[in-house]
Amino acid sequence: MRFLFVHGTGVRRERHDRLFALVRERLTARFPGAAVDSCYWGDRFGATLGAGGRSVPGLKPAAGSAPDPVDAETAEWTLLLADPLCEVRVLAEAGWPGPGAVGPDGEDGSPYPDDDAFAMPGVQPAGAGVLALLAGLPPAPPHPGDELGALLHGTGLAADFPAALDTAARSAEAARAAERATAEPQARELATALARAVTAGALAAAGAEADCTGAERDRLVELLTTRLGGDARVPGARAAAVLGRLAMRVTTQPLLNAWRGSLTAGATPALGDILRYQARGHDLRAFLHARITAAPGPTVLIGHSLGGIALVDLLALAAARGEAVPGAELLVTVGSQAAFLHELGALAALEPGGKLPYGFPRWLNVYDRQDVLSYLAGPVFPGDPRITDHEIGSRQPFPACHSAYWKQDSLYERIEQAVAEAEIG
Repeated sequence: MRFLFVHGTGVRRERHDRLFALVRERLTARFPGAAVDSCYWGDRFGATLGAGGRSVPGLKPAAGSAPDPVDAETAEWTLLLADPLCEVRVLAEAGWPGPGAVGPDGEDGSPYPDDDAFAMPGVQPAGAGVLALLAGLPPAPPHPGDELGALLHGTGLAADFPAALDTAARSAEAARAAERATAEPQARELATALARAVTAGALAAAGAEADCTGAERDRLVELLTTRLGGDARVPGARAAAVLGRLAMRVTTQPLLNAWRGSLTAGATPALGDILRYQARGHDLRAFLHARITAAPGPTVLIGHSLGGIALVDLLALAAARGEAVPGAELLVTVGSQAAFLHELGALAALEPGGKLPYGFPRWLNVYDRQDVLSYLAGPVFPGDPRITDHEIGSRQPFPACHSAYWKQDSLYERIEQAVAEAEIG
């Protein structure tokens, strides 16, 4: 009897050698007389960037280059979509600087003079008027003859606009910011922040159903700002000064843009191997077939991740032709996506919804529910007595759990049990 280990996606020689040494040690300890071989395919059939990554925009960004203004704007809106009231909250908590403070433009003196000291008793702050205008906006602007209504309908935001409007108008943040906006310049900035909050709320609620460009989004903000008595030409200075810098640090889009080249190059082995297999899997399956049949006697096939997918495809295709792979007595898949691909209709060997053909060997499928790349096989092939799912818990989060199987004694115990059940000697 022998074991043949088939590694998974993204694995290259150094990683394979370390992993296989561990697997061979554990299997040899339980099966002293068995041969334990490996089928390394990463260099020959794995993915590489054939043109050196020239298809990737910004693969090598200029060192020390300034942030792209478009990136900064995208980052701000990423933050707003996650928390539409974040700018209003800044105004509510921080207010505006008083006389003698340094304004957002870096110059001495406050650009928003605080009129509280001179306000007459009983006179409402300027921000209260903005809040009143917000509460008075129609939740469903008419479509014909009204640019705001036409734009909301044209971008797919009309259905979510009323809730976004109500949320902003009733928020404690808006009420507090309105109290602190005592002067007209402050009220105009509050109008802009509220307009952006309402627009962001509608966009966030619509999600992928929204059909809104950046220009349309900006026009929505302009129209709402104008109706709230603000200056639609200038974004809110106070909130933007605080959140603009924060957005560039905590949101993902600027990081993705800056790191796209290195991320793509780093992800190529793992993701690229899967894509390459889907397009050119025949070559890898032929290689596996040759390695399986190279030695006589019963063989236990152990496939990790993509290795398991390739083995399921190979065995199912061969069985469907009535040419079962010689010696393949037991299949063990570990952290594999084969059953999930079959559910999608993306498994090369089987038609969507098809059953495993006669001649397919016993199949032990090992998974960890924390491993998002592992799936159940039994429920996808209901009633098939050849399939057994077995759960292993490494107590590790993903992605560490995807490779943690190989140090678990329970994995090898279950393989030993499966070998005994299959009466492989």
